[in-house]
Amino acid sequence: MRIDDNICVLTKESHYGHNSSRIRRKEGHQCDIAQSLLIQAKALRINVSQAAEAGIAKAVADKRAELWRKENAKAFDCWNTYVETNGLPLEQYRSF
Repeated sequence: MRIDDNICVLTKESHYGHNSSRIRRKEGHQCDIAQSLLIQAKALRINVSQAAEAGIAKAVADKRAELWRKENAKAFDCWNTYVETNGLPLEQYRSF
């Protein structure tokens, strides 16, 4: 989407490749977890593998979001500058 010829250009390109969340292959992996935490998880009948997978998935999503924000910071700045200078596009049609 072009904002303005002299300001900047927003793109929809992604550097992350395919949507890896759809791949459901599982791979065993060993990791160290505090024994007291495992005891509590067992007492609460928490599936440790599922909880670990969910935690890793959240960490990956958070990191990707952080990287996306950094990669697009210039576009955000360009857009904010444009709006400060020119106002919101189609603002005249807003009913609120």
